[in-house]
Amino acid sequence: MDLTRDKLCSLVRKWQTLIEAHVDVKTTDGYLLRVFCMGFTKRVSKQIKKAAYAKSSQVRAIRKKMVDIMAKEASTEDLKSFVNKLIPDSIGKDIEKECMDIYPLHDDHIRKVKDLKKPKYDAKKLKNLHEEIRNTTD
Repeated sequence: MDLTRDKLCSLVRKWQTLIEAHVDVKTTDGYLLRVFCMGFTKRVSKQIKKAAYAKSSQVRAIRKKMVDIMAKEASTEDLKSFVNKLIPDSIGKDIEKECMDIYPLHDDHIRKVKDLKKPKYDAKKLKNLHEEIRNTTD
């Protein structure tokens, strides 16, 4: 899962700081995912300066919050519900809200999700799942 190149290029501009983070997370159903996030600093209202650059200590603090939020969101759910959270970009909005006190951000997105490891195929679980579905439809 990935953001398109034209979307990424439209987000990157001058006079702001790009903050990126990534984390390896295991979902409840056994998938190991690497989740990448990106965000940009935003000019505050009544700002006279042209640039909206964050200090390196602020960037480190924002990156730490990004990693914590991504790990919390992905590790408590299975793969299907995690993908459903990615579609409306609710994780990006959570990151914006949490990091507002450090430095205001905008355009926070989960930029890419890589599947590093899949759970082992278990025929018994699959058979039980099919039997449960068959029993509920009868």
